[in-house]
Amino acid sequence: MRKDLGVQPAIFPMPVLMVAAYDENGTVNVMNAAWGMICGHDKIALFIDERHKTTKNIRTSKAFTISLADKDHMDAADFYGIATGNKMPDKFVKSGYHAEKSAHVNAPIITEFPVALECELAEVVENENLHAVVGKIVNVSADEKVISDNGKIDPMKLNALIFDQFQAGYYVATEKVGQAWSAGKTLMETAEAEK
Repeated sequence: MRKDLGVQPAIFPMPVLMVAAYDENGTVNVMNAAWGMICGHDKIALFIDERHKTTKNIRTSKAFTISLADKDHMDAADFYGIATGNKMPDKFVKSGYHAEKSAHVNAPIITEFPVALECELAEVVENENLHAVVGKIVNVSADEKVISDNGKIDPMKLNALIFDQFQAGYYVATEKVGQAWSAGKTLMETAEAEK
């Protein structure tokens, strides 16, 4: 039997994204954002409020990076979600983490996180139902420790955090259970045979 749970953001898993940008003085700010998604081969959309300090910085600098939070850095990732740059302008310094300027965009890469998407601001979409920051991905950089022999990022080595909106937990997905564009092949062949 199903039970009604009311209105809630009932999507699992959600990413744990570290969004970083410089302010007008070159100060690093980073926030934790779960509401973000790839929206094109070279585009990503962040559904973040315009009042965030990071959102203001992105509008000013026209660039940002998105790092994938991982299990080894969960404490700082969560801190970046708890502390707000509007009330704690030095929260990045207080975390003890390090940043280097991207070679591709005017934004900081948080060096502790193993994967970073380096983005130029493509547009900000604002309407009655949506506020989205859309970035054009101009480069992805990754620590060698998370790259597999085929030169791609290995999810098993990455230990990326995923966010659970039901219980507000962090998890790590590290078990491969199938291959995309292959697991449904038998059903596809059956469906095509029935035409």
